[in-house]
Amino acid sequence: MAEWARAIGTGWVPDGPVTGPDVDEFADADEITAALAAEPGDSLLAVQHPHRRPGAASLRKALPAARAMLDRLRERDYRRVREVVAPYRIAGHDGIAAGVLCLVDPSAVGARIRHSEEVYAGVVAERAAALRALGCATSAAMLVPVTGDELTPAVLAAMHGDPAVDLTDGAGRSHRLWLTGPGDEQDRLLAAVRSAPLLVADGNHRVAAAAEAGTPLLALVTAGPDLRIGAIHRTISGTGLGARELATAWRAAGLTVREVPEVSEVSGVEPGTVAVSARGGGLVVALPGGGPDHAVVENLLLDRALGLDPEGPHVHALPEGHSPGPGTDAVLRLTPVPLSEVLAAHAQGRRMPRKSTYFTPKPRSGLLLAALEG
Repeated sequence: MAEWARAIGTGWVPDGPVTGPDVDEFADADEITAALAAEPGDSLLAVQHPHRRPGAASLRKALPAARAMLDRLRERDYRRVREVVAPYRIAGHDGIAAGVLCLVDPSAVGARIRHSEEVYAGVVAERAAALRALGCATSAAMLVPVTGDELTPAVLAAMHGDPAVDLTDGAGRSHRLWLTGPGDEQDRLLAAVRSAPLLVADGNHRVAAAAEAGTPLLALVTAGPDLRIGAIHRTISGTGLGARELATAWRAAGLTVREVPEVSEVSGVEPGTVAVSARGGGLVVALPGGGPDHAVVENLLLDRALGLDPEGPHVHALPEGHSPGPGTDAVLRLTPVPLSEVLAAHAQGRRMPRKSTYFTPKPRSGLLLAALEG
């Protein structure tokens, strides 16, 4: 376990912009499907979601073509690098993160690295199958030290000279990435990564998929200095339910529901409540105590009161700042989870409900691809 974090033996960095739609800006599968239909050529998004391309039959059948597409992209748009870690700085309106991209051994998951949230089993199975078929990580999980910060000074000291990658994404965030080869500086960076237990801030499904597939995990390990947690809401679609029907069902389940003229994302949701915007008006629902808000919403408001499977086609997670899109019946807005609550759950060996924390800023996919040999 001493070497559970290590350099990337074979990797690829882009010679220019990452080809295709911005792979990190989509909130759900429908948005991905629409983007791939609009831009049907080779792209990193199509490699990551080949079964959502027009005419695709299934993930299993789509993966060989995805592997061939990845080979074409690496040959055309990337250059190969060897035995590197990557100091990486992201800065934007949603925070600043300075950390290091490296590979993490799957045996460290559960020992040195702990999940922050529960996961969807189906998503994990899909991503594990993709990792095994592609043999390459195209996006990184974000891991944060639980105690101390030996990492940030070491990372900042390694950011010298011109970056290997320097770009601005569609939301105005700056992404700058350096490459550090074998030697004392790389050793210091990896020692700093290994210096504290790590929490999965973003990418719980990626981490679980790597463990299931038995492949190394590509990770950005960062302590900030300005990480933020936004809210992840829930949407309901395809049900035909409006404000009146929702209020009736939730009151029948024993909940206190207050009708309001309108609910917006910036209306200031209070902890212990859900603010709901729906056809016909807005609602504020008081949640019973004793559990995290997201778990109560999924188990009581959606499953028990409405008969909707939280993992089913009618319910979607909506990260803060994303549009719910057309066809949405209702948006259930929740308050952001404080970092202190996340750390308390970690200290007690618990996980937060799935899709309840939205750490930012996130690493951008495709800036460093990593072969998963060994």
